Amino acid sequence: MLNVLTLPILGAPRVIHWVAEKIAEEVERQELDEGKLQGQLLDLQMRYELGDLDDERYADEEKALLDRLSVIRKVKERG
Repeated sequence: MLNVLTLPILGAPRVIHWVAEKIAEEVERQELDEGKLQGQLLDLQMRYELGDLDDERYADEEKALLDRLSVIRKVKERG
């Protein structure tokens, strides 16, 4: 009964909170997507082989992607 009485007052904030939680969950899921990162590594390698990147730029970008992959795997190990 109390929920029915407080619905007009608390309903909107609860919905907003729920939506915000779902958005945060989706962002986290995308940030921890190893497949997406592996695709970026393959794209990087292809651009390098086609001559679009020099050795230094390739090494820098590869290191950044591999560092992100390492972080993702550590986060997933923790749970």
